[in-house]
Amino acid sequence: MNIDLATLAPTQIYHLMTQTIIPRPIAWVLTDSGEKNYNLAPFSYFTPVSSNPPLMMFSVGKKPSGEVKDTTRNVLETGQMVIHIANEQLAEVVTQSAATLDHGESEVHASDIELVEFEGFELPRVKDCPIAFGCKLFEVKEIGETPQSLIFAQVEEIYIDPSVIGDRADRVVVDALKVNPLARLGGSQYAVLEKTFSVARPK
Repeated sequence: MNIDLATLAPTQIYHLMTQTIIPRPIAWVLTDSGEKNYNLAPFSYFTPVSSNPPLMMFSVGKKPSGEVKDTTRNVLETGQMVIHIANEQLAEVVTQSAATLDHGESEVHASDIELVEFEGFELPRVKDCPIAFGCKLFEVKEIGETPQSLIFAQVEEIYIDPSVIGDRADRVVVDALKVNPLARLGGSQYAVLEKTFSVARPK
C-alpha cells in the first residue's frame, strides 16, 4: 500500500506518522509559568540531536485555540526546562498532563505530582521519574504553516536513579528494563520494553 501524502489533510498525516514512527520516546517537560507555578506536559516528537553540544529536540504545536502552548511560552521567557523520561507506572498521570489548561494552571497541582530538588539545577524534577535532564534553551525554530515550534534544549545536568544503573566500573550503564520507559505509539496506545538484545557493530 502506497500513500501519497499530497492527497491528505494535516490531521490524517499526523495519524499516519504517529502510527508508523514507533515506538517514540516521550519528553515529559517541566517549565516554570512564574513564581514556581510549574507546567508539565508530554511530547512524543522528541529525539537526541547531538552530544557536543549535548542537545535534544522536541516539537510543540499550538493549543486548539491557536495560542502558543505554555511549554513554549515558558521556555522562551525563562530559558530553562527539565525533560523527564517517565516509566510505565506513570502512564496515567502522563496522559492526564496532556490536557489543555489555561496559562498559569498547573498540571503538577491538578494531578498532585510530587517534585523534589534537582541538585545542581534551578528547577525541580518529578520525584518518580528515573531519569531527568536539566536543560537550558539553545534555540527555538518555527516550521510549517501552523507553525510548529522545534525546541532545542542543551543538557546541563542529568539525574539517573541509582536503582537503574548497572554494575560497571569504567562508565555509567543504564539498565533499560529497570528504567521501564514509557513509549508512544499511535492513538492512545503506549508500549514498554519486554526485552533487550545486542548485535555487534561492524568494525
